[in-house]
Amino acid sequence: MKQKNIVATLYLKDGQAVRSLKDFTPTGDDVYEICQLYNDSGIDKIVIFDLSTSDEEHENNINTIRNINRNIDIKVCAGGNINRLEDIKKLLYAGCLQVILNASKPSSIGLAKEASTRFGKDRILLSISNVDFIFKNRKIIGNTFHEVLVLNPDILDALENLTNIPYVVELPEYHFEKIVSLLKREKIRGIAGPFINDKSTDIMKLKSSLSREGIHMFNFAPDLQWSDLKLNSDGMVPVIVQDYRTDEVLMLAYMNEEAFNTTINIGKMTYWSRSRQELWTKGLTSGHIQYVKSLTADCDFDTILAKVSQVGAACHTGNRTCFFNNIVQKEYVEKNPLKVLEHVYDIIKDRRDNPKDGSYTNYLFDKGLDRILQKLGEECTEIVIASKNPEPASIKGEISDFLYHCMVLMVEKGVTWEEIANELAQR
Repeated sequence: MKQKNIVATLYLKDGQAVRSLKDFTPTGDDVYEICQLYNDSGIDKIVIFDLSTSDEEHENNINTIRNINRNIDIKVCAGGNINRLEDIKKLLYAGCLQVILNASKPSSIGLAKEASTRFGKDRILLSISNVDFIFKNRKIIGNTFHEVLVLNPDILDALENLTNIPYVVELPEYHFEKIVSLLKREKIRGIAGPFINDKSTDIMKLKSSLSREGIHMFNFAPDLQWSDLKLNSDGMVPVIVQDYRTDEVLMLAYMNEEAFNTTINIGKMTYWSRSRQELWTKGLTSGHIQYVKSLTADCDFDTILAKVSQVGAACHTGNRTCFFNNIVQKEYVEKNPLKVLEHVYDIIKDRRDNPKDGSYTNYLFDKGLDRILQKLGEECTEIVIASKNPEPASIKGEISDFLYHCMVLMVEKGVTWEEIANELAQR
């Protein structure tokens, strides 16, 4: 049985989250914060509808979508105000896995044919409220669209009679028995709806409930059980906690069997408090929740490494990490490539903000963008020339010079290495 998806929906108007396709009242949610919550809480995919009515607003919303994709890991699909192939390309280049075309627009089938040929049908979805579009194009629908987003659950039987194309259905309200019945259908890939978009909905709890009903969900199914682990004298296992993006060590805590099973079931790091002698889900009172990304046992099965998405500070003192009291420190040359690049970037940024006499970096900033671009072009040429030299030393130096000037440009344009890394990760 294929796994089923829980799909959140975001409606964008002027770069802000609004209530629905027809209700443009702002929700008051920060779009980046709500998408980060969806990313961490167990949502499998986010569908974004661009409700723009002008080219300027359309570009603003695409930029918002691009920034959303830079900060989250789960799949994002987007649609709305798509009138030409260029609009599809912009959304794909903004990091969207797929683009949704509107069945109510006459131009959609022509666009879909062109886009599926250009980008592959796996990148093209269709949103429908009735089956007219499917009926008229049923001979080619399977070769043109990857999936259908059904906005009206009353048409499911008619849809299944016309085509074998899989679909996600948007439900107007929460009804558990109906959800179970729907998700047991062969052609359905997932559900969406206002109750899923609600920040208070416990997505992992919903997934666990559906799993108990025999629905195959994307949730934690551990490869190791508590019985596989070696316990300390207190009957617990220590847990080292790291930030899943940066690998920064955040804290050390302990789990008993109840904490271990609770962590897996709810997707939030839960420990046993030795001082209070009680179960402790991190962040329930402070809001500094740790969403589970992975749990790994060490070679002796007596320690767990947890990689998490940390909300706020991990330490009760308010520090990001509990490890901030220096004991000894030996000077060493940093060799981690990203840290080296970030360190040089920070120096360049500091030179811009705090100029120093005689600084070549300040000379470039003072001369402006045209001079920076000229030097960047020159360094590109130097790399080409050095590449013809059989000795590797010269090309190392030229690439280093190029990267330095590239970072000057990045600082000038306000682009960070984290943004570049996120952009590369999407390719």
